[in-house]
Amino acid sequence: MKSVLITFDQAYYERIIALLDRLGCRGFTYLEKVQGRGSKTGDPHFGSHAWPSMCSAILTVVDDNKVDPLLDTLHKMDLETQQLGLRAFVWNIERTI
Repeated sequence: MKSVLITFDQAYYERIIALLDRLGCRGFTYLEKVQGRGSKTGDPHFGSHAWPSMCSAILTVVDDNKVDPLLDTLHKMDLETQQLGLRAFVWNIERTI
């Protein structure tokens, strides 16, 4: 399993929830009004891809075989409306309780 953190403008909320539901990723934590800073290139800047425009985040656990479909769909969503600065971060889950 992987842990996935998705940061996004609230305009994406319903689409992301529907996507997680379609993929069977039913457990998640939703965080409103998050703040941060970053860019596609990794160089900090403020503008269309700066995190201050992203006011929400979802942390979810995803089965390994569902990570690629999730990221592919999120990437397509980002290409459609890049000004909303959708991002996803994935890491291995070492242990759970």
